[in-house]
Amino acid sequence: MSGARKPLIVSDCDEVLLHMVAHFKAWLEESEGVDFNLQGNNFAEAMRWQESGELVGEKDIWRLLGGFFDTEMGRQNPIEGAIESLNALSQDADVVILTNLVDKRRDDRTRQLIEHGLDAKVYTNQGPKGPALAKIVAEFDPSHAIFIDDLSQHIRSARETDPRISTLHLCGEPLLAPHIDCAFEAGHADARIDNWAEALPWLQSRLEKEPVAS
Repeated sequence: MSGARKPLIVSDCDEVLLHMVAHFKAWLEESEGVDFNLQGNNFAEAMRWQESGELVGEKDIWRLLGGFFDTEMGRQNPIEGAIESLNALSQDADVVILTNLVDKRRDDRTRQLIEHGLDAKVYTNQGPKGPALAKIVAEFDPSHAIFIDDLSQHIRSARETDPRISTLHLCGEPLLAPHIDCAFEAGHADARIDNWAEALPWLQSRLEKEPVAS
């Protein structure tokens, strides 16, 4: 790489770097009296109380998600190749994490990733990621930027906020990957790759491309 400005990689965490939904499902069924069966991509229709069979309401869904991240982050394990790939990419690019967690969990997420071997700056966000991504890009002023996420809506938000950003749709969780909308098919992602063995060379090739004008 030549020049003072480095490229920037901004990656999501859950289902991109760490498995989440599989551990969430196990915790719900073991401890919270909730069955979790994801048939589509809608959590609201996946969760039912074991005792009554009724759908779990929105308020309880958010309570349970919060409870998982409060007490169960230790369950989460890395998606195969993810940590090694970001560490390899960090040799030629700045690598940061943009995760949709409440701000009070930023330090917990940072420690969690360090324990798995990735020391990267973590940014927390709520809602669409495009505006937060734009602030990160402005902070780093990179030669060019690449954004990785598992959800199509965040890839779309990134592309709509700044079309110069390269986007990779990656979902490394087999329970979720078949059910989510594809950002590549929708025209918002430059690629859809669900494993790091293929994602790493694709990302490395993007780092070598001509930088986008700022």
